[in-house]
Amino acid sequence: MTGRPGGGVAAKAFPVARSEARLLVPALMFIALVVAAVASLGTPLITSVATSFHVSLGSAQWTLTVALLSGAVATPVLGRLGAGPHRRATILATLAVVVAGSALTVLPLPFAWLLAGRAAQGVGLGLTALMMGVARDHLPEERSAAVIALISVVSIIGAGVGYPLAALLAELGGVRAAYGLGLVVTAAALLTAWRSMPEAPEGRSAHVDVAGAVVLAAALLLVLFLAGERNLWSRHLAVAAGLAVVAVVLLRVWAVIELRSTTPLVDVRAVRHPAVAGANLAMFVGGIGMYLLLTLITRYAQTPHGAGYGFGLTTFVAGLVLVPFSVLGFVAGKLTPRVRTRIADPLLLAGSAVVVGGGFALFAAARSDLAELFAAMGVLGFGVGGFSAAMPGVILAVTPKSETSSAMSFNYVVRSVGYSLGSAIGGLILTAGTGPGHLFPDDSAYTTAALVGIGAMAITTLTSLALARRRSSETTP
Repeated sequence: MTGRPGGGVAAKAFPVARSEARLLVPALMFIALVVAAVASLGTPLITSVATSFHVSLGSAQWTLTVALLSGAVATPVLGRLGAGPHRRATILATLAVVVAGSALTVLPLPFAWLLAGRAAQGVGLGLTALMMGVARDHLPEERSAAVIALISVVSIIGAGVGYPLAALLAELGGVRAAYGLGLVVTAAALLTAWRSMPEAPEGRSAHVDVAGAVVLAAALLLVLFLAGERNLWSRHLAVAAGLAVVAVVLLRVWAVIELRSTTPLVDVRAVRHPAVAGANLAMFVGGIGMYLLLTLITRYAQTPHGAGYGFGLTTFVAGLVLVPFSVLGFVAGKLTPRVRTRIADPLLLAGSAVVVGGGFALFAAARSDLAELFAAMGVLGFGVGGFSAAMPGVILAVTPKSETSSAMSFNYVVRSVGYSLGSAIGGLILTAGTGPGHLFPDDSAYTTAALVGIGAMAITTLTSLALARRRSSETTP
C-alpha cells in the first residue's frame, strides 16, 4: 500500500476477454459467498455441537471463535501472497485447505478434530481480499469497482445464507449433516477457482514477513479470546485487564516489526494515510455496532415467552429472520455503484451508518411483534450492504492495483476484531442485565444495548463525515 492512486502503478495488468469476464465475475462472487457462509456455520450449531460432543457451551463456542481467529491471522498473510506472482496457486491451495477442514468436520472424529477442521475452514476468510485483487487486475475499471463492492457485500451476507440452511440440516440430520453442507460447497468453490482464476500480472513479487505474522497471530489470539470469554471479565477482571495490556504490547511490537521490515506483512506507513486510517476506524467502530445488532435480534427472537418477552423461535426459524438482512444487503450492494457516480464514498459510509443506527432505534422502540424484528433486520442489512459496498472505494482510491489484496486484507482484520468485540459487548450488557437466579436478561437490557449501538454508529458517522470533508478539501482547487 502507498499513498499513490491506483492509476500510478507500474505493474501491467492483463484484462481478460469479455466472455471470460462473464465467467470470472460469478466465480468471484461464489467463492466469496462460500467462504463467508462456511465460516459462519459455527453460529447456529453451537448448541448442537455441545450436545453431540458432550462438551460445555463455552467449549462449543470455540467452533466459531477458532474460525474467526484463523481467518484474522490468515487474511494479511494471504493478502501479501496474493499481491505476488503466485496468486492463483495461493487461492487454490487455500481452498484445498478449506476443503480438507470441511472433511474433518464431517468425519466421525473427536471434538479436537472438529476444532481443527473449523480452523482450516476459517482460513478461507482471507480469500475475500484476493477476490478483490483479481477483479481489479482483470476487469475494466468501472466494472471492477462494482464487482469489488459486491464482493464486499456478499462476504457479509454469507452469514445470512448459511445460518438458516445449517440450522435446518442440523434439525433434520444432526450436526454432521449441517457441516456436510460446508464440504459440498467448498469443493464446488475449489473446482470453480481451478477453472476460472487467471494468473496474476507479471512483474510482481511478494515476501511474507514471518516474524510479523507470528506476533500478529499472538496478539489477535488474545484479542479474540478476551472478546469471547465474557466470564473472565466478570469474575477475574485483573487477569483480563492484564491480558489486554499484553495484547496491546504485542500489537505495538508488531507495528515496530512492520516499520523496520523491508517486506512488511502490512505497510503500516500506508495504513497511517488519513483516508485509510479513517476508513479502518470507521470499519472497526461500525463493525462493533453492526454485529451487536445482529446478535441482539437473533438472541431476542430465540428467547422463550416465559422470559416475559421474545418469541421462542427454533434455531431454523430464527435463522429465517436473517433473510431480510441478506436480501436488502444485496440490494444495497447493487445500488451503491450507481449512487457512487453522484455521491462520494465517504458520504455513502456516513449515510449507511445512519441507516444502521436507524435499525438500532427501530429495535429499541418496537420489538413486540415478529414483523418488527424482520423490519429491523432488513434496515440493518440495507445499511450494512451500503457500508460494505462503499468501504473498498475509500481505501482503494489511494492504493495501487498491486496492493489491492494487502490493503483490503488489513481492513478485513479490523472488521473481524470489530465484529468479535460487538458480540462480546452485547453479551456483557445482557449479562449485566440478568438478575440473580434468572436465566434471561431483563427486556430493558436489550434497550441499553441498542442505545450503545446507536452511540457506536454515531461515532462511525462522524468519522465518515470527517473523511468526506478531507476528500472535498483535497479535490477543491
